[in-house]
Amino acid sequence: MNYDKIVSLIYETRKIIFSVSLNPHEKNKNPYDFVTAADIGISEFLNKELNKVYPDIGFMTEEESEHTLSEKCFILDPIDGTTNLIYDYKMSSVSLAYVEKGEVVFGVVFNPFTDEMFFAIKGKGAYFYKTDKGIENLLKTGVDNYDKNRLHVSNRDLKHSLIEFGAGSSHKSEAKETFERAKRVFENCLDLRRICSTAIVLCYISCGRLDGYFEKVIKPWDYAAGILILSEAGGKSSDWKGNRLPLDKSGTIVCANAQIFDELRNIVNGD
Repeated sequence: MNYDKIVSLIYETRKIIFSVSLNPHEKNKNPYDFVTAADIGISEFLNKELNKVYPDIGFMTEEESEHTLSEKCFILDPIDGTTNLIYDYKMSSVSLAYVEKGEVVFGVVFNPFTDEMFFAIKGKGAYFYKTDKGIENLLKTGVDNYDKNRLHVSNRDLKHSLIEFGAGSSHKSEAKETFERAKRVFENCLDLRRICSTAIVLCYISCGRLDGYFEKVIKPWDYAAGILILSEAGGKSSDWKGNRLPLDKSGTIVCANAQIFDELRNIVNGD
């Protein structure tokens, strides 16, 4: 797998994002869920370019009408944080995972607004690269051999932790339950946050900017790349029952540094 090529393609998506970010040509999937020209453009671009290099590897993206996870598959969220993009909140990311036999073996998350790229190869650690001067130095070293800015989760206990939670703007009927869970967590942690890009949140936990995260309804393209980055940085993730997160269907999610993971999951569940 040529990870340098993949990272280069992800970096190129910034041109698409910045060319439409001031006028994203949005349309509604439902009253609270959007798709933009950037979502469609990035999905089409990466599907085409990755297929040139790896025609035998499947491609699953949020913008498809059907989602099939093949034995070898790329999982893409072209814009994680579409509403953020529309509102110029600058917390949106391109998230790509490469999966073999149900295991994420490579993940990259790129926020072009902050010039931050996070990536991990299974078994080789998770890393951060600042892209404000391009990615030439990263490619010169090679993604496989990069050993600078290695990510580590925090070791904070829950009372000193910042916790992100997902409310799900398209699931307002569950708001009462969601905010009751958030209240329980808030009473036990330092404070709560709402960045609203799961991929970015998982990377922020991986580098210690945040300490945990939970959400009731989440889709695999939101977290596929991020959970590998988190794991390689020493963090943990599961569904609310403690099961491994699926890559082929929606479900619940809880993630955290190793110290608070079990405690956070228990509080979210009301145990």
